Amino acid sequence: MGAGKSAVGPLLAQSLDRRFVDSDREIERSAGMTVSEIFSVEGERAFRDRERQVVEALSSGTDVVALGGGTIAQPGAAAFLGRAGTVVYLKASASALLSRLGDCSDRPLLHGLIPEERRAKLESLLAERASAYETAAIEVDTEGRTLEAVVEEILLRLDPARSGHERGVEKGVRV
Repeated sequence: MGAGKSAVGPLLAQSLDRRFVDSDREIERSAGMTVSEIFSVEGERAFRDRERQVVEALSSGTDVVALGGGTIAQPGAAAFLGRAGTVVYLKASASALLSRLGDCSDRPLLHGLIPEERRAKLESLLAERASAYETAAIEVDTEGRTLEAVVEEILLRLDPARSGHERGVEKGVRV
């Protein structure tokens, strides 16, 4: 959360002439509730079950898909996602994420926490998920960089032999 998936994804999709899909928005659409409401009413386990179903449904396409921060850390998800497309890890420190997230009122895992607790929670999540994040085919540090610079690095890493819009990406991209 806060890494830039929902901002980088649409620009990347446009550059690749692909459709952009945000998995959280798809979960909300299918559930008829926001992610926060799902966490509150049904709990995290139910959210993860919904998330898995949506990600599996999106896996066969060539779309650029923004995944929730915990998606790849779920059992079996890293291998599944790696087979479904190119996984991109948008890397940022807890400090950078906090500066991007604001008051966190719409972030179920951080909602209601004071700033020091938010930092501790983010640091804990980053540490817990590090091995899953490191399975990504492409890792891009987003700190201090424009969205355009991040997208351009991803495009070059996807296909360094090509430039412009002629990209040789056969499968979808997961950010």
